[in-house]
Amino acid sequence: MTAIDPATYDQQLQEKVADLQARFQGLALPPLDTYPSAPLNYRMRAEFKIWQQDGRADYAMYRQGEHRQAYIINAFPAGSSTIEALMPPLLEQINQCDILRQRLFSVEFLTTLSGEAVITLLYHRSLDTVWEERANALATHMKTDIIGRSRKQKVVIGRDYVIEKLDIDGRTYTYQQKETGFTQPNARVNEKMLDWARQHSANFGGDLLELYCGNGNFTAVLAQNFERVLATEIAKISVNSATYNFEANKIENIEIVRLSSEEITQALNEVRLFRRLRHIDLKSYSFSTVFVDPPRAGLDDDTVELLRRFDNIIYISCNPETLHANLLALDSSHSIEHFAAFDQFPYTHHLEAGAVLKKRLPLENNQAE
Repeated sequence: MTAIDPATYDQQLQEKVADLQARFQGLALPPLDTYPSAPLNYRMRAEFKIWQQDGRADYAMYRQGEHRQAYIINAFPAGSSTIEALMPPLLEQINQCDILRQRLFSVEFLTTLSGEAVITLLYHRSLDTVWEERANALATHMKTDIIGRSRKQKVVIGRDYVIEKLDIDGRTYTYQQKETGFTQPNARVNEKMLDWARQHSANFGGDLLELYCGNGNFTAVLAQNFERVLATEIAKISVNSATYNFEANKIENIEIVRLSSEEITQALNEVRLFRRLRHIDLKSYSFSTVFVDPPRAGLDDDTVELLRRFDNIIYISCNPETLHANLLALDSSHSIEHFAAFDQFPYTHHLEAGAVLKKRLPLENNQAE
């Protein structure tokens, strides 16, 4: 657990930024743009363990590396104002009803800037019609949607998603965010990330290839800067949400396919044919730019080689260590034109980073060698 103290926020961010700059000293970097978070109420989603003792349930967390000692949570100032408002009455209702409390081991909150919320209750037991009756009453009392989960069971009271609205450069974008799908946890910093990527790709033109598009978070905003977009994602739940989001935002120049980065690399290299691409003529695309927002493991060697083909690379990273390794590998073919730090997770060592790269001219390549 991390102490959340707004008085220390600026200092901790400066320290993280200094560490980031020190890590990337071996690369020729432009000035770093830093995008801070709000010091409180910045997390739109949160998960708590439930500590059961003497017939009472409490929110709990564990320190990293400690799995036996639970720490009771009475407040969570990092959580959105909606999470903070929901936590006490939810716990009160759970403790007043044995049907809701028994074998409950975790609670998850998913909220939006406008105050929508889905609460997921996770159990080590089957959920019967009695539980569903109590959960319906809980949803009515809390004025929110409730999901119950247990092994091979999911019971939805209301909806299993929220609708987030983000404002980017005077336009409001609508996003369906599913209960188990990945979403950026810090909505206001997410808005800054989206606008940063939009601004620095404004004059790229041509077509965009996006890997790991998720629910279309970046795709929907970046599409305006390109003739066509081909977006790839492997998780079915994210593909479905992305499709919903493109339609909701009336964006018509995006095609999304359910492929991994390795598979789209094979397709572009004409190594393998994919039925999921049978309706798409890859050769008709004129890709100028590739956008990647990979998992913490970063990009594999084959994907790095794929990126070398593109005039422009936009790279968003949740792991500066793997970003550094990937940028070192790309340094012989691309220069870093823009570099940014986004503080998605205040008071932790985590820091998101973004880089925009441009292909070096032949003379630059010779000098680099």
